[in-house]
Amino acid sequence: MKVEQIYTGCLAQGAYYIESEGEAVIIDPLREVTPYLEKAKKGNAVIKYVLETHFHADFVSGHLDLAAKTGATIVYGPNANPKFEAYIAKDSEELKIGKVTIKVLHTPGHTMESTTYLLRDENGKDYAIFSGDTLFLGDVGRPDLAQKAAHMTQDDLAGLLYDSLRSKIMPLADDVIVYPAHGAGSACGKSMMKETVDTLGNQRTRNYALRSNMTREEFIKEVNEGLLPPPAYFPENVKMNKEGYESIDSVLSKGTHALTPDEFETAANETGALVLDTRASQIFAKGFIPNAINIGIDGSFAPWVGALVPGVTHPILLIAEEGREEEIVTRLARVGYDNTLGYLKGGFKGWLQAGKDVDTIDTISADEFAKRFHNSKLSVFDVRKPGEFQAEHVEGAMNTPLDFLNEHLSELPKEGEVYIHCASGYRSMIAASILKARGWNNLIEVSGGFKAIAATDIPKSDFVCASKS
Repeated sequence: MKVEQIYTGCLAQGAYYIESEGEAVIIDPLREVTPYLEKAKKGNAVIKYVLETHFHADFVSGHLDLAAKTGATIVYGPNANPKFEAYIAKDSEELKIGKVTIKVLHTPGHTMESTTYLLRDENGKDYAIFSGDTLFLGDVGRPDLAQKAAHMTQDDLAGLLYDSLRSKIMPLADDVIVYPAHGAGSACGKSMMKETVDTLGNQRTRNYALRSNMTREEFIKEVNEGLLPPPAYFPENVKMNKEGYESIDSVLSKGTHALTPDEFETAANETGALVLDTRASQIFAKGFIPNAINIGIDGSFAPWVGALVPGVTHPILLIAEEGREEEIVTRLARVGYDNTLGYLKGGFKGWLQAGKDVDTIDTISADEFAKRFHNSKLSVFDVRKPGEFQAEHVEGAMNTPLDFLNEHLSELPKEGEVYIHCASGYRSMIAASILKARGWNNLIEVSGGFKAIAATDIPKSDFVCASKS
């Protein structure tokens, strides 16, 4: 028996490859399926099943392409109703993979079809659970995403999740390995651990949701506390996973089409496409195509695209570092953004050589920011998350998390200098580029973000101090 976790850090997502006696199963695959095909080929194995723990909201699964390329059967647990051919397994049903067995454990609560897969070795011993979004390390799946589909309240779903954990998962032995669908950084939970694999016994001591003396009412209250609104693209990804989507091969073919600067400019004007510049933030600031939005590829790229670009069908034109075009189109497709029209041939350098117009964003160091802060009152705009802001922030700063920037544009003045920062510079440059494209020409980005600002003598406040003032 071979079990392998395939973890994608930028999405905080775990897919799984299980192989026994020439047969294999993939659990919760990502959109690009070539890595799974290569693993099966290397092991001289046939992919028999593609197991889905639920209809994912935060990424588009590769189940359809994988089944089409291998003939594997797509499997969901009870209550699933996909619009394509799939096998809907019964609760407690067993699937054979070579000499091992996978038992279907229906664990509703995160969604109604949520299912945990229990792997038993060739001797029938419980070995591991693939818990999807039912059980994370340190947390559980949020119960607020499937209310409409389930025709239930958030509290009702939380109660179902409590029952699922206690009837299906907690009775298992302490040495059973827990393989979740997500880790720290995913918006599918709120307080996940940085580790991606653990034992159930250790989770009993470290996961608040598995306390043995916890009442149903206590669970419902605690699991619902501190949940931020989900990213806007979540419902669109659920629909794609449930109803189907264009083949990744077609998406890549279209998106990796090179456009000359003239063709690129014409396409932008005629289609209304979003010009997405994926270069590093400080490189972007020194020169970019007017109205381009910067979301750097070397960061949590896809989730930020999903949170900030309205509608997965919106056309996109790319500016990328040479050789990374296919990677970027793939990462966009992971969250359902399949309408990439092409990329700028020669990158930004080609744009400059063509004599096209460029724009810039003013940036200053944290030390220079500190000097200006002491000499006059500044308008400071902090785009970090509420928890980061509450822990410590520049005295007098205004906080609007980047996730919700589009809903709070009216709060930011277009007159007078506005200094913008995040923790390190990635998010603040995204925000600055969005605002610049919408007519804010008074922005100054603080390089290095709050990490650099914290090392200066600028007066700072935490949440308690801010509350008292």
